[in-house]
Amino acid sequence: MRFGRWGLWAAPVVLLAGCTAATGDAPSGEAGAPTATPVGRYVAMGDSYTSGLGVPPQSGVPAGCFRSGVNYPALVAKALGAADFADVSCSAARTTHLTTAQQVSGGPNRPQFDALSPETRLVTLGIGANDAGFMEVLTRCGLASLTGKGCPAEFTGPGGADEVSGRIAAAGGNLGTALAELKRRAPQARVFVVGYPELFPPDPAGCAQTLSGVEPADVAYLTGKQHELEAELRRRTEAAGVRYVSTVAPGRDMCAGQDTRWVEPLSAAEGRSPLHPNAAGERGMADAVLAAVR
Repeated sequence: MRFGRWGLWAAPVVLLAGCTAATGDAPSGEAGAPTATPVGRYVAMGDSYTSGLGVPPQSGVPAGCFRSGVNYPALVAKALGAADFADVSCSAARTTHLTTAQQVSGGPNRPQFDALSPETRLVTLGIGANDAGFMEVLTRCGLASLTGKGCPAEFTGPGGADEVSGRIAAAGGNLGTALAELKRRAPQARVFVVGYPELFPPDPAGCAQTLSGVEPADVAYLTGKQHELEAELRRRTEAAGVRYVSTVAPGRDMCAGQDTRWVEPLSAAEGRSPLHPNAAGERGMADAVLAAVR
């Protein structure tokens, strides 16, 4: 095993969890074209994939939520002509922060559900990966691969149960509970749960250069777990009678070229946040949401 750039694996503890703000390219495209009819009050909630960690301009209060002025909720609000718009998403958020305050730099972020009311007409929610501890999973898996243990062995318990699958199931249960409360607080709202862009390509060989030193079998393991998380979030969403929006797009993973990827690798381009959507990714997520909402 050689560490190469993967000596950095344990450093960017940032997946959906937060880090210092960065700068990068501003998005452009169809997401900004407004429709003729406003949607009423629109509330956007979620974690750092929603807040747009590192995508400039970083704005909003508290500063530690790292909201971008051009994250996908902002692009959706502009495209729909939503004059009454509240973005309460926050980096590192878990489902518990929908109903309790989240402590971040610059002061607490109020419970995200506090932004809801019977007047709310549209809600987007992107959350769940932090509940599953996906940041820790990525870190532990990367280290296990580099040391030769391998990811399946790292996460298989004495009885043969997969630890990550257990975490994913728990995250799904948390989402289901949260959606029931959301619908109670905003009974007239159209609700859309927004999924996560794909981190890895279908063929692990496509990450050989980006993930230097990590075994293809372990890349495949991580890919499978992200698919499992996506399926669980979708299942819980649909069981709650809510629309699920997939943001998976072929060829946009972190191992794709700098000009085409939606998610940055550990060795992110200058001014971008590792393991998070870049400006193009936020724009792509906005387009997926708009296609569902319209």
